[in-house]
Amino acid sequence: MARLTISDPVLIREVLNQKSELFEKTEPPTHVRKLEGDGLLSLKGEKWVHHRKIIAPAFYLQNLKLMIPIMGKSTEKMLEKWVEMSNCGTVEIEVSKWFQTLTEEIITHTAFGSSYEDGKSIFELQAQQMVYAIDSYNKVQIPGFRFWPSEKNRTSWRLDKEMKKSLKKLITKRINKAYNNGNNNNNNNNPAISDECPKDLLEMMIKASMKEEAKNGASESAITVDDIVEECKTMFFAGKHTTSALLTWSTILLAMHPHWQELAREEVLTACGARDVPSKDDVSKLKTLGMILNESLRLYPPVVACLRRAKFDVDLGGCTIPRGTELLLPILAVHHDQSLWGPDATEFNPARFARGVAHAAKHPTAFMPFGLGGRRCVGQNLAILQAKLAIAMILQRFSFELAPSYQHAPTVVMLLNPQHGAPIMFRKL
Repeated sequence: MARLTISDPVLIREVLNQKSELFEKTEPPTHVRKLEGDGLLSLKGEKWVHHRKIIAPAFYLQNLKLMIPIMGKSTEKMLEKWVEMSNCGTVEIEVSKWFQTLTEEIITHTAFGSSYEDGKSIFELQAQQMVYAIDSYNKVQIPGFRFWPSEKNRTSWRLDKEMKKSLKKLITKRINKAYNNGNNNNNNNNPAISDECPKDLLEMMIKASMKEEAKNGASESAITVDDIVEECKTMFFAGKHTTSALLTWSTILLAMHPHWQELAREEVLTACGARDVPSKDDVSKLKTLGMILNESLRLYPPVVACLRRAKFDVDLGGCTIPRGTELLLPILAVHHDQSLWGPDATEFNPARFARGVAHAAKHPTAFMPFGLGGRRCVGQNLAILQAKLAIAMILQRFSFELAPSYQHAPTVVMLLNPQHGAPIMFRKL
């Protein structure tokens, strides 16, 4: 496969924004696609546009801020367990696994709301499936082997089948409920759709699908039950693992840099108090913590690169890119480029974001942890809000430093994570 690496932010902006219609996403490996689903991450063309239009409002900041009490409750539950573990004053905690559990709980609430327990059991199946996907990364890919009925392949197929079956059952149940609620509010005998405000992402997709079907009948662009299944898989995979990676690296960096940890704590205690769960107004005041999260995303972006394929012969930077050429956009390398970020590009310095993201580097496109353009990650606001709230609540209760057993070894298995985990020593304040 012919592949061209592009690290010039001017050209990256052309590929992802100004000339995005001339490039398409490449297909992910089969074992990854099974996990992430055929949702927003992999859809193309009109179907992607249609799905994005329906799903994006769920992630508007004003809607997400209504979820802060739920996020706070989940985080508080986690921290209460940490407090119990640290009765002697200090405790070593491997935070990456805890953060995965926390983000899993919050993304399940976002997706399923009142059907939380059903959603949790479904996503547990996906978590099991991920073990097999990660394992396949460490093996040579023999063409056609994914069709061979080995024990691991059969287990992976079974998990995928169970997950789809459970999701379809849950979605059908919610569709029937939506119709019944609509009919109860309607004096006519014709089926109606409830006008109540959607309470979660699943309900939002179901109602959009039902309204579209009622208006236009079945069409190619209509969102089907199978589409909703795939979007649920996509949201859980992307939402859980990217946010937990952000939380993990941010905690590691604050443990490494006590000065910035103390500055962030002072800000949190001033804005939010010593123990209260931060409100939506409090979170918006945490400017220093926002700078720290941005610097964490710069140094350790969960997605280290993205790929695009030229749909036609394209002129880019004075060169002709032949149709079918893959373009590799190395996010991690751009984030560490000294010509863009200065001589301290490899160092932790949140102050570079003091004037905002647009002025942090010599070119605004140099910072792109969530991508750029129309395909920028739809869950960006949820990830940042969740990370801000969780780190703020940790700072209220603990001071922390790296455990002696910590080994710094960033590694990429789908996303960028610490290879040997993130053991941190926590001390109650």
